[in-house]
Amino acid sequence: MRKHLDDMQSFKVMDILERSRELEKSGRKIIHFEVGEPDFDTPREVINALKKSVSSGETKYTHSLGLPELREEIASFYSVNYGVKVDPERIVVTPGTSPAMLLALGCLLNESDMVIITDPSYSCYPNFVKFLGGRIKRVPLRESDGYVPDPEDVKKAITGRTRCIIVNSPSNPTGAIIPPEVMGEIADTGITIISDEIYHLITYGKRAHSALEFTDEAFVINGFSKAYAMTGWRLGYLIAPEKYMGAIQKMQQNFFISANAFVQRAAITALKITDTFVPKVRESYMKRRNVMLQELKKSGFEVNYLPEGAFYFLVNVKKIFPDSLEGAKLLLEEAGIAVTPGIDFGKSTEGHFRFSYSISEDKIIEGFERLR
Repeated sequence: MRKHLDDMQSFKVMDILERSRELEKSGRKIIHFEVGEPDFDTPREVINALKKSVSSGETKYTHSLGLPELREEIASFYSVNYGVKVDPERIVVTPGTSPAMLLALGCLLNESDMVIITDPSYSCYPNFVKFLGGRIKRVPLRESDGYVPDPEDVKKAITGRTRCIIVNSPSNPTGAIIPPEVMGEIADTGITIISDEIYHLITYGKRAHSALEFTDEAFVINGFSKAYAMTGWRLGYLIAPEKYMGAIQKMQQNFFISANAFVQRAAITALKITDTFVPKVRESYMKRRNVMLQELKKSGFEVNYLPEGAFYFLVNVKKIFPDSLEGAKLLLEEAGIAVTPGIDFGKSTEGHFRFSYSISEDKIIEGFERLR
């Protein structure tokens, strides 16, 4: 296991974030383009639900799979939004989405098994695979294709040792949405899909499709951090095929026991207010996206795609900063701008920055004024 830990890559955006916090403590004002964290407050209804839960004494362990009421609400959410029937017994509530990913991969992988991951993709995916002793096969994404995976590339990447593919739609770091026909083709390959759907409620004009619309054999990961501004609450969930639930529950019991009772209770309220809270958040993000696009172009960057979801732009800066980490460090120290270096997301995005527009329009404008 120590060898697998040594194989894991550092999360370079955290170096930028931690240095930015040091600069802020010294009195510097930093514009945070680096962190994918909503700047909205958690809804008051959710906070009140947590307070009520704690006050009523809900501070004990729950069922290892999570509160039955929350799992039923999640099942209802997927029925209403995607038209799929999910048995609540196929849902495990986890302390964040990262444990959900660990549980999914943990019941699929043996030593040296292969996992297909796109390039670029979320920084932590490869490290989960490496930690479990798996190997990675990268499938390229191209800006000219809107950063949507080509099913033919996926088919070519499949070998006898391939156990699954991880997809993320809308995507971190590109904001791209996988069209239903492409998701369907990937499902038709027969490969097991792990679908990270954490940004599903943050879309602009298009609907994100769940992998469960195309196959019952998919693993779906989702949570409350992005759409409900609950990053620090650390609550996610995994929907898994029934045949894996015994193994998943065993891992959950041993690794995590259960998610916090009072946070689960608050999450029930979050799901119930989806239709009143999320549309306002989505509208605000779309305005911020449009402002950032204007500022990127005003700053001389060439952007040939428009994010359809999440809250990120992936921008080619090779002509100015071929080494994205060194470029990010320079911007932070000289201009007080924190950005995510593209090298975090794969070899293909070295010489890129990820800009997050999860901050206010005024801060976006100020950040690009500093950059220019």
